[in-house]
Amino acid sequence: MDRIIVEKAKLNCSTAKAFEMFTSNQGLESWLTAKADVEPQVGGKYELFWEPGEPENNSTLGCKILAIDKPNSINFEWKGPKQYKHFMNNVRPLSNVTVVFTAEGEQTQVTLIHTGWRDSEDWEEARQYFIKAWKGAFGQLEKTLLGEG
Repeated sequence: MDRIIVEKAKLNCSTAKAFEMFTSNQGLESWLTAKADVEPQVGGKYELFWEPGEPENNSTLGCKILAIDKPNSINFEWKGPKQYKHFMNNVRPLSNVTVVFTAEGEQTQVTLIHTGWRDSEDWEEARQYFIKAWKGAFGQLEKTLLGEG
C-alpha cells in the first residue's frame, strides 16, 4: 500500500468540468500534455503525447480506458517517460491511474490514485518521479481553471 501515489486537488468547478479536464482532448491539452487522443469510453484510447513529433517517447501511446463513470470517475492505463520506458511500458498490467471526482458544494475534490508500482530500485525511482510529476500537473490544473474563472 505504501507505494501507491495519491494526489488531491480542490477545484473551483463542477464535477462535469473537472471530469472534462481529464477526458477531453482540449481539456487535457490545456494543462497536462502537448497533444491528447482520448476516446472517453471503456476500451477507448487514453493517449497523451508530451513530444508529439516522437510518439514512441514520453507518451501513453497504446493506453486504454479501463473504466469510466461520467462524471464521477475514470480509470486508465499509464506509461512512463523515455528514461523509464524500458521497464514501465512493457509490463502487463501497466501501471494504472484512477481519478475520482467528488462534488463539495460549488467545488470538486479530485483524487488521483496511481498504482501498479513494482518492487525494485528502478520502479521506486520512477514512482518518485511521478510523485513530483502529478503534484506539478495538479498545480497546473488548478492554475488553468483559475484562468478560466
